[in-house]
Amino acid sequence: MSVQYNRLEVALLLIVYIAYGYAEGGAVTYVLLTLSSWFLVISWLFAPYIFNPSGFEWQKTVEDFDDWTSWLLYKGGVGVKGENSWESWWLEEQMHIQTLRGRILETILSARFFLFQYGVVYKLHLTGDDTSLAIYGFSWVVLVGFVLIFKIFTYSPKKSADFQLVLRFLQGVVSIGLVAAVCLVVAFTQLSIPDLFASILAFIPTGWGILSLAITWKGIMNRLGLWDSVREFARMYDAGMGMIIFSPIAFLSWFPFISTFQSRLLFNQAFSRGLEISLILSGNKANVET
Repeated sequence: MSVQYNRLEVALLLIVYIAYGYAEGGAVTYVLLTLSSWFLVISWLFAPYIFNPSGFEWQKTVEDFDDWTSWLLYKGGVGVKGENSWESWWLEEQMHIQTLRGRILETILSARFFLFQYGVVYKLHLTGDDTSLAIYGFSWVVLVGFVLIFKIFTYSPKKSADFQLVLRFLQGVVSIGLVAAVCLVVAFTQLSIPDLFASILAFIPTGWGILSLAITWKGIMNRLGLWDSVREFARMYDAGMGMIIFSPIAFLSWFPFISTFQSRLLFNQAFSRGLEISLILSGNKANVET
């Protein structure tokens, strides 16, 4: 899925552009300028489903999702191929940064992700016209806080039942405190609901940039004892990206006419008729077996 990150990066750029970049020209100018780019992104992300005759068939979508979750959660190991385990695939994707030259180049390229946060932070209603570096520094403090909260919720040591109970209680308190803090900040400061979504828009690429740097300098992360957290953080990003891709596919697969319309639009009549007959036969076979 590493290629998918480049596609989602383009989508994020387009979202930032529609949020902050087209005020003078208006929505019509934005549509004319970015229509081809959105078409490119959608084609990149969903072409395997659009041009698959069974891409919007509900049972096939469920099977694909089950296979993907099994692949995502399967532990890697010696002899396990990347096509069978997310962890093995993830390690294979890091082969190009084993040399010092590769690590330096990856570090330089990863710096681009921090431009999202730098640009969006100064557009928040909370910051107003303040353009000092203190605002940007405070955004990093908030980001570190979110990382610590993520660590609390993903920390699950194999300890006694009493310790597990205390940990669950702490996680519950943190959850309630986080919701209360957000409500208070929105109520008593200039932070608005759109600012919350803008912050998410800024922190997602920033988190990916930090993750890329951590993967690049794996040796340092190992010495600090943070490599397991880096791996789980990367798994969370891949899980989120997979949900972004599967959600619209699953929604469209709920409607049988979508699959029929797709097969008739993209494929010839004889193939479409054969596909419909095969689906009917497979359904009857399943009913007979049950």
